[in-house]
Amino acid sequence: MTYQNITGSISTQDIQEIKAALQTIQKKLPFLITLSNEERRRLLKMGDKSLAFVNNSVTAAQSNREILPASFDVEELVRDYQLASALTELLTSMRQITEQVDDTLLAVGSEAMSSSLTVYDYVKTAAKKTPGLKTVAEQLGERFKAIKGRSPKVTSTS
Repeated sequence: MTYQNITGSISTQDIQEIKAALQTIQKKLPFLITLSNEERRRLLKMGDKSLAFVNNSVTAAQSNREILPASFDVEELVRDYQLASALTELLTSMRQITEQVDDTLLAVGSEAMSSSLTVYDYVKTAAKKTPGLKTVAEQLGERFKAIKGRSPKVTSTS
């Protein structure tokens, strides 16, 4: 479904309440960690199919404790599985919201840029005859100086 022009706003109070809700989420999940890229690379990954495998492993471990070494902590496996399941559910919900925020930001940012380019075109045209607008046109034009100043990419023909 294509979107129509977005008209919306967020009050300062709503922003503060949303930030407070996000802080509440962080407080409710005090065990969250941040991994380095190297740590992420080294860890075993558990996707949707693996979640079912772990669930079956939990059942097997609980039903057959006698085959596991005494040092194997079945309860820790159960806790890890339950936490992984709960976090998976939360992450799905959070990703939906993140995707909607990201899509809305992209769309409304595009609308703002498109309108701003229209303003810039009118200001450049009017600056030729209207005193005081030349500085405004130059200020708006700063956005494009870096683009014009870039040297073209050199392609090798080997």
